[in-house]
Amino acid sequence: MLNITHNSINQRLKRNEMPSLERLEKRRTGIKLLRLLGILAVLFIIIMLLPWTQNIRARGNVTALRPDQRPQTIHSVIPGRIEKWFVREGEFVRKGDTILYISEVKDEYFDPSLLENTQMQLTAKELSVTSYMEKVKALDGQIDAMIATRELKLEQAINKLEQARLKIMSDSIDLQAANINYEIAVEQFRRMEQLYKDGLKPLTDLEARKLKMQEAQAKQISQQNKLLTSKNEAINAQVEITTISAEFRDKIAKAESEKYTALSSMYDAEATVTKLQNTYTNYSVRIGMYYITAPQDGYITKAIQSGIGETIKEGEELISIMPYEPMLAVEMYVEPIDLPLMELGQHVRIQFDGWPAVVFSGWPDISYGTYGGKVVAIDNFISENGKYRILLAPDPVDNPWPTGIRVGAGASSMALLKDVPIWYELWRKINGFPPDYYKQYEASGTEKEKK
Repeated sequence: MLNITHNSINQRLKRNEMPSLERLEKRRTGIKLLRLLGILAVLFIIIMLLPWTQNIRARGNVTALRPDQRPQTIHSVIPGRIEKWFVREGEFVRKGDTILYISEVKDEYFDPSLLENTQMQLTAKELSVTSYMEKVKALDGQIDAMIATRELKLEQAINKLEQARLKIMSDSIDLQAANINYEIAVEQFRRMEQLYKDGLKPLTDLEARKLKMQEAQAKQISQQNKLLTSKNEAINAQVEITTISAEFRDKIAKAESEKYTALSSMYDAEATVTKLQNTYTNYSVRIGMYYITAPQDGYITKAIQSGIGETIKEGEELISIMPYEPMLAVEMYVEPIDLPLMELGQHVRIQFDGWPAVVFSGWPDISYGTYGGKVVAIDNFISENGKYRILLAPDPVDNPWPTGIRVGAGASSMALLKDVPIWYELWRKINGFPPDYYKQYEASGTEKEKK
């Protein structure tokens, strides 16, 4: 059978008695097998030459594109006690709608007339500030009056001093005249005495001349006394000027001291007024915080706190809300090795959980049930799961995303890269190489740009 020996048994076989062997020997099985293998080889080569779109697959979930449209929790700014609920879970609320009402739990805010009492204190302090301001104005007027009086008094004393100086000059002139008259009288007396000795004048004339000399001497002494009195008056006028300046300086200093004391009290009152205004405003705002309102349009998803009479702390979560009609996006997480291949505006195909789809990762054009997206944000730091987060927005030139998608739903994404043959993609994956990173430059680019 295998023809490995020279002893043949073909002549000994009775083929007419073996129809199956006869039919088998007549069939051309080898040629058909070769043809089949050839066809398969050609098909394999054709398949290996087919284009394949390289891609990066990643899992993610649906989120909102804008941070203010993502699910959020509403907190209480102040501690309180839940008194009444105005909404239920799943209900749609508008911005500003009341969600629940809380009451006060701190004893310093229990006074029902807290605002009125604070307003009365504020009014009293404002009146106190006004009184201090009026006192300051009165002291300013008093100081101005003292300054004017001082100027008049000083002017009067200066005039008196000038008069005394002029009187000194007049008395000095009169004294000089008295001295001359006295010298003349003395000379005349000597002459008369000589004439009396010579017997030319009688004794009565001598005595009359002596009387005149004594009268001139008396006038001289009197004039000297007047001059000294005038000098004394000038000194007194100078002393009076100094006394007036010191007296009014003390009075003005005392009035200014009272003025600054009033100003200090006024500033303290103004500080108290400002503090009371701040307190009044805080009380007013705090009363408004008893009503927890919706920050934006949305749906109440879950009441974290429940019941009536439950005490809550400041900053504690009360209820979660989902904003109305958010701008949907998908956040996907890629490996660090694939991050350099991603860029803003890159096209991505997305498959949402719950929506049927037929996906061919290498042939996205013939896939069904996927939706287009584009990269709008790439994180610059790694996430806690060891991957980089990429945010995808709907592609405006592609079909719109399903309307039934909710935030938090799962999604699979394929970032489309370069078109390569299937054999190249198999060879790349067998060797563990990453997808092609380098881009093809436009044909119009220079040789330097291509390098």
